[in-house]
This record gives sequence, C-alpha cells and structure tokens, in this order.
Amino acid sequence: MTSNAEYFARYEAIAAISCRMLTAARRALWSDLVHLQEEYRHLVEALKEADSDVKLDEAERLRKYALIRQILADDAAIRDLANPRMANLSALFAGRPTRVLKELYGAR
Repeated sequence: MTSNAEYFARYEAIAAISCRMLTAARRALWSDLVHLQEEYRHLVEALKEADSDVKLDEAERLRKYALIRQILADDAAIRDLANPRMANLSALFAGRPTRVLKELYGAR
C-alpha cells in the first residue's frame, strides 16, 4: 500500500521530469528529451500501480488535478515544439526512397 505522501511524491517527480523535458525541447536537445521520456515512462508505470490503492480527500484531489494539468500543459508545449521537427524528419525520409531509386537506376 502506498501512502498519500509517496503517491504525491510520484506525481511531483513526473511533473519535474515533464518540466525538464520541456526545457530540453525548448533548447532543441532532442537526445536529452528521449532519455527523459524513458525516465518519465518508468515513473508513470510506477504511479499506475499505486493509483488504485490511494484514497484522496477533496484537497488532495485538487492537488492531484493541478499536477496533472501542469504535466499536460508541459506535454502540449513539448508536442508543439517537436511537431515541426517530426514533420521535417518525415519529409526527409519520405523523399529519400525516390531519390535513392533515381540515383541507383537513373532518372527516367
């Protein structure tokens, strides 16, 4: 059984990682972001296991929702920063097979 203090410590750890992920995305440190995402996933999995055991009062529910809103806001900002990068990579890979075929077999 997880205490409420441990439960909130997990949420706060996720919020902290989320903030670090946003900082990495803002600085275009994509490899750092990938490593932080792995840490984030582990924390979320641990939280899922604890989530069903915890009973929250109204104040604790409000605290939980505030943390979730912050995490989701960070996630949205990260996606906004990463989407152009992902679009550029998709375009790069999408055009590549045609270019490789042309190089191999000549333009016809």
